[in-house]
This record gives sequence, C-alpha cells and structure tokens, in this order.
Amino acid sequence: MAYPDKVLGDDEEVVRHLHPHWLTVFWPIVGFLVLVGVTSFGAALVPDGTEQALWRLVVVGVAVVLGLWLVAVPLLRWRTTHYVITTHRLLHRTGVLSRHGRDIGLSRITDVSYRQTLWERVIRSGTVSIETAGEGGPSVFSAIPDSDGVQQLLNQLVEEDADRRRWDGGAPVWTGTGEVRGTAEATLSDPDDNTTAILERHHSRWPGRRS
Repeated sequence: MAYPDKVLGDDEEVVRHLHPHWLTVFWPIVGFLVLVGVTSFGAALVPDGTEQALWRLVVVGVAVVLGLWLVAVPLLRWRTTHYVITTHRLLHRTGVLSRHGRDIGLSRITDVSYRQTLWERVIRSGTVSIETAGEGGPSVFSAIPDSDGVQQLLNQLVEEDADRRRWDGGAPVWTGTGEVRGTAEATLSDPDDNTTAILERHHSRWPGRRS
C-alpha cells in the first residue's frame, strides 16, 4: 500500500495531497537540458585518435555524476516531500534515504496563516505557518502550491473537526418538550423525523463516519 494510504486511520480520509511547488524543480530540469547539450558538444570536440573513445567516456561519466548531483537529487527530494491534509491531521514527510516526518492533529491547530510575495502570487505559491497549542513557535512550510487555498481548507477542517468531536461527545437526546439536547442542539417538532435529519446531515458532512 502506497503512502499516505498505509498510515491512515480507519475513519481517516485524505483531503489533499501536495508536493512542493513545481517551480522548485524548474531549474534542475533546465540544468538537465543544458547538461545534455554541453555533454554532446564536449564529446564531439574530442579529437580523433586511439584515445578518443576513452575521453568521450570520461566526458559522459562526468556528465552522469553532475546529473545525479544537480538533477536527480533535487527531483527525488521534491518527489519524496509530502504535505498530506486528512480529516484528522496534517502529515509532513521528507527525505530521500533518511526520512523525517511530523504529524499535526487538527485539534491542536490554533491558527493558520499564509504569506506570498508578488512573484509567488503570480505562480500561486507561498508559505504556510501553523500555530499549535503548547508549542513555542509556528511550523512553517514553504513553497506550498495554492497556499491561500490550503490555509482556507485547513481552517475549514479545523472547524469541522471541532464539530465532530463535540458530536462524538454525546448523542442527541429527545427531552419530550420539543428539544434535542446534547452536542447538536435544535428545536424540533417531531423527534423521529428531525433526529433522522440531524444524523443525515452528520453523515453528509463526514461521509466516512458511521454512527
């Protein structure tokens, strides 16, 4: 099972899965194209002779080493960096050989903000800062695509997570006086019909949950 599905809980769903903005791999790709051109030109400049094949092999070998360092490593770093937003938490994973990860529960998030320069507004990228309860400073994630949309999505999910936790704290109880008391309070005229309506709204808001 591929990441992130293998780390999800039973009632957890992926809402958005992101890698760093594509511009982070723009220059490595440009470098690859330049490297191919320079290698071809350099191999063509090797003079004829008994050692021509050896020197061409040297040129190609140097190009391969540079390609691994300047192109392959940045591409792998981009591909193995994950920002995953689920219905319960934010997951951050990074690293090619050694891995680093962090999970931030939605219930711990107290504030989400984003910052964009003029250039980042043009390319729809930015920096997202997340304040969490009990931490000395914010968690800062840079080169996030659609950073303003991510900020709005996280704020929405934090609110929905708080509502879900309040709902899980107690089932609606019919008092016999036209009211349902519990986590979701409402004034009802018929207990059966309206309690069913509340449950249907609950399932439509969190389709992965079942009471």
